[in-house]
Amino acid sequence: MLRWWENDEDFRMLSKDRDEDVKDLREKLLRAESLAGEGPLKDWRFQVSAETAPGEVVCVTGGSFSLGRWNSDRVFQLKLDEDGYKWSGVAKIPLHKDVEFRYCVCVVIEPDHLRQVGRQIIVRRWETNSYPRKIPGTEESNVDQADEIDTFGCYDHCERVERGWLTSETAIQFKLFNKPIELWKPKLRNRPVYVKLTPVHLTKANSMQDVNPAPLEETISLENMDLTDSQNPWPIVEISVMNEAEREFRSQDQFGRAIMDNDFIIFQVLMHNPEIHKPGVTSDISHAAGFGYLAYLFDFYVYGSHATDGEPPVHIGSSYILPSVLKSSEGQTVSPITGVKHRPIGQVTVEYLVVKPIAQVKCDMQTSRQREWKETWHGLDVGHRGAGCSFKCEIKQCADVRENTIASLKTAASHGADFVEFDVQLSKDLVPVLYHDFHVYISMKKKLNGLGDSDMLQIPVKDLTLEQLHLLKIYHLEEGRNKHARFFDEDLEDHQPFPTLQQALEVLDPTVGFNIEVKWTMQLKDGTYELYHPFDLNLYLDVMLEVVLKYAGNRNIVFSCFHPDICSMIRLKQNKYPVMFLTQGVTSKYPPYHDQRCQSIPMAVHFAVSLGILGINVHTEDLLRDSSQVALVKEAGLVLFCWGDDNNDLVTIKHLKQLGLHAIIYDKIDKIGLEDKKESIFRLEARETERVMIRALAERAEKEKGDSEQPPEVGLVQVDDPHYLDLDKSKKLRCPGSTSSLVTTTWSTTEDSKENGSHDTADKPS
Repeated sequence: MLRWWENDEDFRMLSKDRDEDVKDLREKLLRAESLAGEGPLKDWRFQVSAETAPGEVVCVTGGSFSLGRWNSDRVFQLKLDEDGYKWSGVAKIPLHKDVEFRYCVCVVIEPDHLRQVGRQIIVRRWETNSYPRKIPGTEESNVDQADEIDTFGCYDHCERVERGWLTSETAIQFKLFNKPIELWKPKLRNRPVYVKLTPVHLTKANSMQDVNPAPLEETISLENMDLTDSQNPWPIVEISVMNEAEREFRSQDQFGRAIMDNDFIIFQVLMHNPEIHKPGVTSDISHAAGFGYLAYLFDFYVYGSHATDGEPPVHIGSSYILPSVLKSSEGQTVSPITGVKHRPIGQVTVEYLVVKPIAQVKCDMQTSRQREWKETWHGLDVGHRGAGCSFKCEIKQCADVRENTIASLKTAASHGADFVEFDVQLSKDLVPVLYHDFHVYISMKKKLNGLGDSDMLQIPVKDLTLEQLHLLKIYHLEEGRNKHARFFDEDLEDHQPFPTLQQALEVLDPTVGFNIEVKWTMQLKDGTYELYHPFDLNLYLDVMLEVVLKYAGNRNIVFSCFHPDICSMIRLKQNKYPVMFLTQGVTSKYPPYHDQRCQSIPMAVHFAVSLGILGINVHTEDLLRDSSQVALVKEAGLVLFCWGDDNNDLVTIKHLKQLGLHAIIYDKIDKIGLEDKKESIFRLEARETERVMIRALAERAEKEKGDSEQPPEVGLVQVDDPHYLDLDKSKKLRCPGSTSSLVTTTWSTTEDSKENGSHDTADKPS
């Protein structure tokens, strides 16, 4: 039987010709249809100066068809001038319409028609200013003009550039910490060991025709792998070390980086995901790994005992991590270190994280809030689990409304909470629900000697479906231990435990911000886990993110989590919402975590800067012990929240606000904050926006009324049903209790009002 690789070139050419013909025809039809809808066009020259690495190109994304309509897959690619300084290109944009756009630095991977049949765009960096650049519709074509050259990331007196997110590529992180290298030779033990990571392509030799027609697996060996590809910048390898000087991701040095006892090092590999598109052909390697054909080679170096300045280190051994080892989204592997004489000389312990893009949702590039925080947003009040924790040892410290319910969130919102904080985890049938603890109690009838008695069975939330969570009589852990029910109002819809995340997004006032804490099991320093979690981590987060991206609208949302890998994944999977890293720092109240990034505020700062997230959410006990750490966080350009039982005191809250914290999370917001009762800052901003828009609409209506009083000119058509402004709705929008974050002033006709009978339907929030 003819092997598929013997005819590879013929297949490639045939597939290429067919695909290009279909692609060209489709693009022509789409372009003709889309450009026709944009009206008259003009040529516009984009030119910008930007620093790029080999393999990177500068592109433009924007609101017109030629600029991809903010879709990262259809950006407009610029070309580098001969001087190697300026990127430029001419695109057709609407003649009389304002066109918004942003510059971005990308890696464009063209199809090879073998493993990859479509062009892939990898966004490396992009402009994230609050408002995009704008080309006024009043301006004519600039092609024949000597316009100024734009500077990438700089406009409107502001500079903001963020790293990209995962569009079609996969990110793999390898973490080395807690003395990960163990060498068995005594003479090597007291010397610094340098480590360098190199991706290894698991491909056959370059000559395909001369390969013995043996099974594919037998042709793959370490001796004939291609270690580098000078024509392809991928995969990209970067390193970050959790200290002030090396925390931002950068390229590796020639011989890697030395590992010290207290170091925490992250190697990050970015790779695109090629797949074989041949009839009846599969690859065991690609299916085992699920993301390409790469192994990962760790090389180890030490300097000789008598090394002189300028003398390179000595290569002492290497270790491979094969793709088949990375079976889940996270894990740990212990690999032998093989010396230069092919004998084992030690072992290396590596924790890994595999981050894949969200499959079902595409993020556009029109706006990003990942690092957006206004100067007026300081000293914000955040309702802990809504109106507060309702299951504490002392009843007087508990909230009057059950925590993490719609009623609790509404109570906090009605008492001026800027954000409401709540916990989210998945039910057995993959529905995001609001609940804090990993376990619940269910009531069980005893078989013997207990006619009226019942026993309590502890069961993980993850083992119950949403229907079971809603139908079964379920008790909180505190209720189960003392066998005393705390709340009896579960027959009321808003007071029911386990509301879904979608329900919260749809029901709560859209001007109330959400601080969504993602629950996930953590490994403690003693090696134990809070809970064994069977969910795949990528699936777990994709389900939550899809709900938020679909139902959040314009709500202000911040994600947070104690698990640093969760923060990494949320940051890499989307480009819209900010992330806060939760840390308990140095405390005796809770057992310490295994991951060093969770053990102190300075380590949390290094991690947040490395990842490029909004900020950190720290334990107040740590700040009260050493308030100088507030300046440490702010000097790093991070937003600072705080949490903890210490916050449940008005004096402490005022002290924390004076220290300059951006937000304080505390219980019983309806009781503690009564003296300084206020409205949510987001509601105030929304009301001000409503006033401006209503004023503009009123002026427009007045102008139209004046125009309608003038006699119509001959040849014009008189409209029988004049339009009018719905004043009832305007009054409600101006009411302090308005629950609409956006003005949706309704313009109706007389016939519409007659048909509807009233204006009540127009008063519903959009």
